[in-house]
Amino acid sequence: MNTKKLAILGIIVAIVAIWFGFDLHTHFTLENAKQQQAALNEVIEQNWLTASLIYFFAYITITALSLPGAAITTLLGAALFGFWWSLLLVSFASTIGATIAFLVSRFMLRDWVTDKFGSKLDSINKGIEKDGAFYLLTLRLIPVFPFFLINLLMGLTPLKTSRFYLISQLGMLPGTMVYLNAGTQLAQIDSLAGIISPGILISLVLLGIFPLIAKFAIDTVNRRRIYSRWKKPASFDRNVIAIGAGAGGLVTTYIGAAVKAKVTIIEKHLMGGDCLNTGCVPSKALIRSGHALKEIQRANEFGIKIDGKPEVDFPEVMSRIKNVIAKIEPHDSVERYTSLGAECLIGEAKILSPWEVEINGKVLTTKNIVIATGARPLVPGIPGLKDVNYLTSDTIWSLDALPPRLLVMGGGPIGCELAQSFARLGSEVTLVEMADQLLIREDADVAELVYKGLIEDGVNVLLGHKATEFSHDNGQQIATLDHNGQTINIEFDAVMVALGRAANVTGFGLEELGVELTERKTVKVNEYLETTYPNIFAVGDVCGPFQLTHAAGHQGWYAAVNALFGTFKKFKADYSVMPAATYTAPEVARVGINEKEAKAQGIDYEVALYGIDDLDRAIADGEDHGFIKVLTPKGKDKILGATIVGSHAGDLLAEFTLAMRHGLGLNKILGTVHPYPTMSEATKYTAGIWKQKNAPKRLLEWVEKYHTWQRNR
Repeated sequence: MNTKKLAILGIIVAIVAIWFGFDLHTHFTLENAKQQQAALNEVIEQNWLTASLIYFFAYITITALSLPGAAITTLLGAALFGFWWSLLLVSFASTIGATIAFLVSRFMLRDWVTDKFGSKLDSINKGIEKDGAFYLLTLRLIPVFPFFLINLLMGLTPLKTSRFYLISQLGMLPGTMVYLNAGTQLAQIDSLAGIISPGILISLVLLGIFPLIAKFAIDTVNRRRIYSRWKKPASFDRNVIAIGAGAGGLVTTYIGAAVKAKVTIIEKHLMGGDCLNTGCVPSKALIRSGHALKEIQRANEFGIKIDGKPEVDFPEVMSRIKNVIAKIEPHDSVERYTSLGAECLIGEAKILSPWEVEINGKVLTTKNIVIATGARPLVPGIPGLKDVNYLTSDTIWSLDALPPRLLVMGGGPIGCELAQSFARLGSEVTLVEMADQLLIREDADVAELVYKGLIEDGVNVLLGHKATEFSHDNGQQIATLDHNGQTINIEFDAVMVALGRAANVTGFGLEELGVELTERKTVKVNEYLETTYPNIFAVGDVCGPFQLTHAAGHQGWYAAVNALFGTFKKFKADYSVMPAATYTAPEVARVGINEKEAKAQGIDYEVALYGIDDLDRAIADGEDHGFIKVLTPKGKDKILGATIVGSHAGDLLAEFTLAMRHGLGLNKILGTVHPYPTMSEATKYTAGIWKQKNAPKRLLEWVEKYHTWQRNR
């Protein structure tokens, strides 16, 4: 710290020490003013200018150093100087004091904060540069945060000092007037009867409702600012238009139709979205085929003799997948949603304004829009990739022959599931993952069991490898990998890219509207799923934070309710209990946090771990592998998170999800009867492990003594 900063710090410490050391704050109270009212009035009358200057500079000092008592000092000024003169003094003194605090924060702290958190502050600084004045005005009018905190934090941003001063002067003026009005009324209290006088009551009411009035005014101004360049229709053809007929759009439509709103859903390709046509449904059907072959190969283990080696008819496998899709398709069909009362349109939507959507040359007007356009597989710009036979989770279902050698890029859920399935069906599969662990978000012991499962099924798993180039050599397709500086070449017949998904945010009008995106290029939404425009919502993969079908459906409910009834009540989207499953063998299912996340968040936890190899039903089924791991606070049965690795893990997770959603602890699970023999007993036994760890030892010692006494009576 340089000499100037040390000097300023010394001055601040000295003033604060004097303030508290000499009990100066005790003089700035309304009670003290009442006691000394006559004397103070006489002093002010005789030395009006001097008294005003003393008060003015004292107020600057209090606000600049964030000393306690600013509110009381404001009331005191009105009581002593009257409304208009105190308004002049307080308005300028508070703004000057706030600006001093702003400058001190900038001089003392900004360099240090920028050096330590520079990259994390980039998005905040960009927002301040764009809308900093409006943010500051909002905070000044609606005191969500203490004013001194606003002064200090704004000093760390690139907001100009002149702008900070002017906005603060304007923003604090209404609140100052309300407080001073209250001060003039409180100054008139001479008896108990004065407390219930109309003037006092009106002043107190103003103090209470001012933040609400200010919030309403800010919201109104903000809306007008956002919608200023658009002409709002006088009436609307529809209440909601949902763009995209995946889970998010379908649930939005279902809810809207159920409450008799006029709802239109627009889909440019296939109803049901990715989940039905290229995601959850076909992948699980493929997994089932691989599982069936695995069961046949294990037949001897169950005392069943199979003559000959089972053969895979891959075209029939793909045909069955199409049949499964066709069988589920009516659930998401135009016919079904039309019968529910919704309008279903096929074509490309184009948002023309916050209330207008064009489709097939026709412009539709709507009160609200819900964006549910999903995401697409991310295809990286690796040199040569587009010159080889590459597939994604969208296009792999077009295969009509089993690839002899399949290279899978990515060790996330999609990569692991499909790599294992194709290996079981007979492909020679190599899975390449850049990290040192599969399923990087899961605990290491979870990922290790999945790794062993893939190895057992013949997948060549290469961890810590990165693809750097794709090429052709003598008719062979080759992937060049880097592993700790060493180059490795792998020949393949097809490569499947499973490196994540990118939100579909272009091509349908968001750019023209100026809808804000996040750093991850997803649509930015608030806690109510509103975008930049409060009547345009987004759900599912296009906005995140989860890329899960059930998460999109969950968001769809909130978007529909907030769009249709938000005038009366808005609901914050609740992600507190969001389950997820990866359908490898063994399956992985989780709800809440795992150990990796608990450690990152600094949570003090304990683990109840139950090995499924101990479970009777698992042993009988030949599925005695895996475990259940539950995290709880130390000494408490509240479930922070549960991870299951094993057969039917996704199904077993439901009990923990229900318990977490409704605040039930492990004691409740332990006290629930589970049928024998079932896999569900594993949840009860896990609760039993927790109970054993948290048994009341002192009580049991006394119980043991009681039993000894009973035997010796």
